[in-house]
Amino acid sequence: MAGTPARRAPYKDTLQPALHRRFSSTAILLLAVSYLEALLLANFWSWFPIGPAGIRTAIIFTCGLSILILRIAHYHVGLKTTKSGLQTLRSSLLSLQMYETGFWYGISSLLFCPIFLISTSDTSNLRWITYFSGDRARLNERPLFLACYLGICALLQTMAHYRLDIDRLDLGLPKAKAGEQDKKLAVLPRSFQNVLVQLPAVFAGCIKQAVSALFLALVLYYVFLRSFAWGWALAFLRPFYNLPRTSILPPSWPSDVYLLARCIYAGTLINFIWSAGNTAFSTFMVKEPLKNGKPLTADSKDPNGSLLNGLKSKKLPIKANYEARREAIYCDIDRKDGPMWAQVYAICMEVLKSIESRVDEYGKPAATATVEPAATAPRQRVSAPLRQDSIFYHQGHTTGLKGGVEKAWDQLARAPGATPASELSPLAKKAWTGARDRMLSREQREALSPDHLRGEFEQWTASVMKIELVGALFRHDFGTRFAAAVLGTPYAEPALYVNAARALCQLSVHSLAEDQFGNVHRDVASIVRTLTAVIRKVEALKVRFPNHWTDPTGVKESPEVDQILDAVRTGLEQVVAKFEPYSSDLRLSLGELRMAKEAAVRSEEPAPKAKDAAGKPKSVEERKTDSRRAQRREQQRVEMEQVR
Repeated sequence: MAGTPARRAPYKDTLQPALHRRFSSTAILLLAVSYLEALLLANFWSWFPIGPAGIRTAIIFTCGLSILILRIAHYHVGLKTTKSGLQTLRSSLLSLQMYETGFWYGISSLLFCPIFLISTSDTSNLRWITYFSGDRARLNERPLFLACYLGICALLQTMAHYRLDIDRLDLGLPKAKAGEQDKKLAVLPRSFQNVLVQLPAVFAGCIKQAVSALFLALVLYYVFLRSFAWGWALAFLRPFYNLPRTSILPPSWPSDVYLLARCIYAGTLINFIWSAGNTAFSTFMVKEPLKNGKPLTADSKDPNGSLLNGLKSKKLPIKANYEARREAIYCDIDRKDGPMWAQVYAICMEVLKSIESRVDEYGKPAATATVEPAATAPRQRVSAPLRQDSIFYHQGHTTGLKGGVEKAWDQLARAPGATPASELSPLAKKAWTGARDRMLSREQREALSPDHLRGEFEQWTASVMKIELVGALFRHDFGTRFAAAVLGTPYAEPALYVNAARALCQLSVHSLAEDQFGNVHRDVASIVRTLTAVIRKVEALKVRFPNHWTDPTGVKESPEVDQILDAVRTGLEQVVAKFEPYSSDLRLSLGELRMAKEAAVRSEEPAPKAKDAAGKPKSVEERKTDSRRAQRREQQRVEMEQVR
């Protein structure tokens, strides 16, 4: 009797403990930041964690922990490929996720506010109730302004959360010799050091954001929020204190210099909790899928099976975490669905061919089912047809200038959108041209020419799009649009395609010395052809891909696609160099080898800032001209290759 086959461990069973460890690392760092802020809010001598410092630390840590839970629920992998910031804003406003994010940032600031108020001294005058003339209790507006300010900090952080796409986990590119770098580190792991290095810049950004929130709070509080917040605060505190029944606002404003300084201090602390937690989460969660220097699946009963489950996963974070184990892949040939190499090859080729299919489909109309309208009987006319006689009544035929002008008016009345100049007689055309020349000078005629008006519109558009607020909403960047066309929507992750190309190429290159069964060489020709086709088609699409009129630079650059092309070129160059002596056995023709070598050659990268002969930065028009010239040269090169 055959035994029950062993259960193949899902890759998530291997990945989940690693994700828990990374979340724990994030929480530990956030707890350290919370403890430091708890000490800053009180005297440093009360450092013992069991006591008031520990209570403050726990509440401040809760403020950051709520944001970490929000990140776990909403994180995604890949660059957003929406066309403009206005479209992103519209989709965000219609999404429940944005309001959930704002709610938790607001709850976090609401928890932080009483801790900050309790930690201040009595001389700061930040108690909710003040007493005048004995036991006459009055509501203090100063802490009310501080609470509204912290709420506005939460609002600005929510906007920055979506504007900067903080939910994205940037997998980055795999780094070589990571183990050797870890050996050179001191006590802390490399991921902790990466976070600590970023914290000073993060703290400076928090100060800047706190100051920006203060200016916005001064406007919003005194214009919209003051009477509303004052009434609600009185309604909430009246059951506990003997407050006046009237809701008249105080005659004086609460915002003095000392209160504004404390607002900036509180805003910096709460923003630093949020930013430190987000930075640590984004750094720890993209660590290499290694455990003790080995792949995560090394401890599994079926390492290759768990790895295949991870590669077949539809979740991009799981699918992108891939580390090749060459020897185990070469030797594993007795699997149910085929040899290990064949399955890895099929998965990686599917990823790379998806680029080719998107490039082929770009520009083609969407396939829609055309429904032929049902044949209907023509309606019977119930009135006489419209007359086509001349509008101006004459007994005889009119010629000359008067007749031409009348004919032009007749055509203009019948077809308002048509140009009557083509219907004028030669004499009328001459009179029209003479009147135009007498009324407009040569400079005015050139200024009203279509080409000049188009150029003026482009210059005005470029100057408007340079404004950060307007450009962020309406600009359609070439890089984002091109990445959407090549890598898909709504998210595009370059690391997925880079890892697939590197896995195929490295497995192919090392198969000459390590593949005992010779399974890899049968697919080398297909790998070379696919990588060549991907490079050529993407480059050809980049040449003919249009710039949007809202893009003031006119430069055709897409860093995400360039990363993929560099990885594909590097891998293709290595494969061709290793297998060129065996090209006849692999059934690779000389033409295919030549095209592969040409595709592997990197094009010259443009300088970061174009300058003219005098060393001055070029204008937008000059950069556009240079870009068009480069596009024409690239188009000519592609056409010559096709002719060959």
